[in-house]
Amino acid sequence: MEIKAAKALLPAGLGDELPPRAGFEAAVIERLLAVFAGYGYERVKPPLVEFEDSLLSGPGAALTAQTFRLMDPQSHRMMGVRPDMTGQVARIAATRLAAAPRPLRLSYAGEVLHVHGTQLRPERQFVQAGFELIGGYSLEGDAEVITVVAEALQLVGVKTLSLDLALPTFVPAVCRGLGLDAEDAEIARDLLDRKDATALLRFGEPAGSVLKTILRAAGPADTARARLRELDLEGEAAQLRNDLGDLLVHLESRAGHLTLTVDPGEFRGFEYQTGTSFTIFSRGVRGELGRGGRYRLENGEPAVGVTIYLDTLLRAVPEAASGESVFLPFGAPPEAGHELRADGWRTVAGLSATDDDGAEAERLNCTHVLRDGKPRELS
Repeated sequence: MEIKAAKALLPAGLGDELPPRAGFEAAVIERLLAVFAGYGYERVKPPLVEFEDSLLSGPGAALTAQTFRLMDPQSHRMMGVRPDMTGQVARIAATRLAAAPRPLRLSYAGEVLHVHGTQLRPERQFVQAGFELIGGYSLEGDAEVITVVAEALQLVGVKTLSLDLALPTFVPAVCRGLGLDAEDAEIARDLLDRKDATALLRFGEPAGSVLKTILRAAGPADTARARLRELDLEGEAAQLRNDLGDLLVHLESRAGHLTLTVDPGEFRGFEYQTGTSFTIFSRGVRGELGRGGRYRLENGEPAVGVTIYLDTLLRAVPEAASGESVFLPFGAPPEAGHELRADGWRTVAGLSATDDDGAEAERLNCTHVLRDGKPRELS
């Protein structure tokens, strides 16, 4: 028994997926990908491991500390196990599909591995699914990504969806407009992210008032929009604010079922993104369902995409019943099984004769047993 227990022990944050959950997860992934495909997003399948100089460039650079590394015994170059798939899709778009027409729509699903878990996500290995819209900048593109992912999540069974929008480059742009140096701008960004209103007093006027207005703007979309309009902004900061307002108008007309909130001072988790970004939640579900937003490929090409975390999503989706299955007693003609499977049944064949086919069917968790050529429900 001790030997068996030792063999079953897995590293922290890693685990086996057993029936029926493993099958349920696979079914949810396929349903998500079917929605993405319906909007023209074609699936790609990058490798689990690749050279670290490509894996950790562009969007992947933000996850360097979460990447397992190993030496390739053939090339003697360092490789990394992917901690995220967005960077890999960006690499494919910029290299293998560089000549493909833009905008380029790509989807993906696969396992990722992190060096460390977090308090909200102790798992170190989990599945991501998502899609990327690459090439060209437009608010229509941002709105498409958000409405498609919202539709996909609802179709797999998520009851309530809320979207928390962020502007990770907004505060740095505002600080440049206020004339703050790089050190003060970084302090301001950190204080806003931590919601420390008292500490913002250190900046005096007019910077202190502007930064406090940004802090007070966090909340429902209408409140955020009204308070951000109070700011006298120019250049990049004004453009980011206006883009956010236009996107909210798009979403309110096309995805009115979404609860929209805005936090213009948030940036953690969006380090590589360059425009409006978002986090998806569901009421009563621990953790975020997904994250997305606008960024640039390493070659400078603009893109917008979203990643869904399956471990969180499965907590938000009611698990489907395993379905009806028919026990085929030992010696049942193969044609009977073919016909039942063609009609949508799941069949479980007996591999040896038994005294009580009904009891054997029940032991194997079947709902029916084949009798006289027809599936008969177990009493």
